[in-house]
Amino acid sequence: MSRVRLRAFAKVNYALDVLGLRTDGYHEIRTVMQGISLADEVELRRATGGFELTTEPEEAEIGPPERNTAYLAWKSLRGLTDDELPVSVTLRKKIPAGAGLGGGSADAAAVLVGLNELFGLRMRVEELRELGAEVGADVPFCISGGTALGEGVGEILTPLPAPPHHRLVLAKPPRGADTGGIYRAYDAAKTESINSVGPVVSALRSGSLQDLAAAVGNDLAPVTAGFVPEVEILGRTLLESGALGASMSGSGTAVYGIFDDEEAARGAKDRIAAPFTGVYEPVSRGVEIV
Repeated sequence: MSRVRLRAFAKVNYALDVLGLRTDGYHEIRTVMQGISLADEVELRRATGGFELTTEPEEAEIGPPERNTAYLAWKSLRGLTDDELPVSVTLRKKIPAGAGLGGGSADAAAVLVGLNELFGLRMRVEELRELGAEVGADVPFCISGGTALGEGVGEILTPLPAPPHHRLVLAKPPRGADTGGIYRAYDAAKTESINSVGPVVSALRSGSLQDLAAAVGNDLAPVTAGFVPEVEILGRTLLESGALGASMSGSGTAVYGIFDDEEAARGAKDRIAAPFTGVYEPVSRGVEIV
């Protein structure tokens, strides 16, 4: 095999409860994550040596080369296998940066899965997820995708029932969010959790879309909205446009609304003024080889 192409799916958080600051400096959380049909396209090709990264479009925000998640995933797997794994990676970015949609984590997940396939490493999913946790807390989920409860820093996963059929309208304002800064502001505000995870899990187990939409929530949303007021405005606009429920994903700044059919979702999308909008649906996987 000389190359492999993959889709790396984004995620939303149906619920995110912040439980407190850990001794290692990270935050203990409980969250319900859902893979969605928005995806980056990732292509890996065997190379003569080292690691080469190309992005399309060129101006896509991927951070410094030495901190990019695709590079870190390659570096971690190379260190584990004691193999050079020479590869050229192309990221075709569709998932916006600074959105809380897991774009960087999805790319890292795709690189791990792709390297495993390209070089015939025969690593199990569980091994890839364990390695992915060293790159980022959301990477293990982005490898498996679907619907899951995340605990610890989000890396301890328990599968949950898939949600009832629905559409998600995503909207992201121009500004992104710095995850570390949002969590520090949350700590300073001494806000108590709204505990949305329990009701969301119950709704998923009951199979009620109305209950799921009513239960979605995110402890970080008020803090992020304090920095980026458009977060609150977009959430309100989604509800006024017919969403059954709306919330923010991750630390933001993307907001989503839950709709029970495609036509209603398309009509709402057309009424939203934001640089990034789209209609998507839940998916049962994290990375797909195409």
